[in-house]
Amino acid sequence: MTKETLLPVRRLGRTDMLITRVGFGSWAVGGDWAVGWGSQDDRDSIAAIRHAIARGVNWIDTAAIYGEGHSEEVVAAALAEIPRGERPYVFTKCGLIPHPTDRKAGPSQVGAPASIRDEIEGSLRRLNVERIDLYQMHWPAKDGTPLEAYWQTLLDLKQEGKVAAVGLSNHNVAQLAAAEALGHVDTLQPPFSAIKREVAGAELPWCEAHDTGVIVYSPMQAGLLSGAFNARRAAALPANDWRSRNAEFTGEALNRNLVVAEAMRRVAAARGVTPAAVAVAWTLAWPGVTAAIVGARKPSQVDGWIDAATLSLTDSDVTVIRAAIARNGAGHGPTRPRARGVVNLLEKQKCG
Repeated sequence: MTKETLLPVRRLGRTDMLITRVGFGSWAVGGDWAVGWGSQDDRDSIAAIRHAIARGVNWIDTAAIYGEGHSEEVVAAALAEIPRGERPYVFTKCGLIPHPTDRKAGPSQVGAPASIRDEIEGSLRRLNVERIDLYQMHWPAKDGTPLEAYWQTLLDLKQEGKVAAVGLSNHNVAQLAAAEALGHVDTLQPPFSAIKREVAGAELPWCEAHDTGVIVYSPMQAGLLSGAFNARRAAALPANDWRSRNAEFTGEALNRNLVVAEAMRRVAAARGVTPAAVAVAWTLAWPGVTAAIVGARKPSQVDGWIDAATLSLTDSDVTVIRAAIARNGAGHGPTRPRARGVVNLLEKQKCG
């Protein structure tokens, strides 16, 4: 498979992986499950993954829970025809266990070491690989397992060579610090968009100061900021699409969010790109963010956001988006990226 373009890359934390600024997110391709996006056509999903690789994307993010393993199987099918030395990095996650009998029930957050070891064997089998490039704890455990126990298990898997790097997803700054005391946190995967901005307050600065790579998810807020969403579409979401039950997609919250989407549409028109590319580029403008995970269920959707990999928003662009947020109070958290390097400078001053 010949790549059409070479996209800019950044080092992922302290690892030796140089990753493109956008990666393919395969949550949606998992299909219909408790927190799924509704039924999907695997042929379209495979075509979307291969198209992203052809456009230069060099990493894929998935998880064992997506479609209860199906997403990992779709990723493996998409990569099967690509020589192993030319395949993109594959990142996956553990710690969410599906209900044993009810596919519509939400997963359990489990951190027991034995469970994690069972999960990684399943992921290795479904992905048809001998080693996972990045293995992440999906959410903090709620089964009574201390963070130190499940983080040590991930560190052990890295030491054993089953994974190349280990990270945390959806963990806060106190949890990051607790894990770092045991062994370096290679990556954090938090939700981050112009609507959901909370991690910009503490987690992003912490990661920048500790050389922890950050790959943000839902930079388009699950499609709200894609430029293709409106109130009518939100009302028509099927019951098996998790967004139909999410507060950001209903009522006044939806109206506020669509004001931000309209601001991004204006910026996109002025820059000659899509609103989706602007939404993703907004997250990439923040210090500490290495790259963004962006989903697609068909090739045309990849083309809609791929320009984010090379798009740098101007101060004026950021001001337009910030003004829309301030005008209607959408979301929570900081609204404007700070100057790069401030955190590292402060850390040096503390140590000096």
